[in-house]
Amino acid sequence: MTIPVQIVYRDFERTESVDAYIRKHMDKLGVTHAGHVVSCRVAIEAPHKHKQHGRHFRVRIDMTVPGAELVVDRNPDGDRLHEDAYAAIDDAFDHAVRRVVEHVRRARELAR
Repeated sequence: MTIPVQIVYRDFERTESVDAYIRKHMDKLGVTHAGHVVSCRVAIEAPHKHKQHGRHFRVRIDMTVPGAELVVDRNPDGDRLHEDAYAAIDDAFDHAVRRVVEHVRRARELAR
């Protein structure tokens, strides 16, 4: 299932490779959690350049699921992992999957 995704870039140039990488994660999310995620907005930004470590990336994912909106916001503060845009995207989507799984589990428990 293809989930509609909107990708927003802040403070750095849009690239086709990053777009494709985000869409690959969204397609995987759509396959494993079909019907649970209705739409998604991904914002990726490089807010500032650190003097010693280079640029850190911040990724925010807003997902609409039946009955709720889930937000994952991964900040780079002190985390060397987020110096690479792809690693920051991986980290954010790992947390997004956990949030969807938690939401589905809670919804099933409430339905009992």
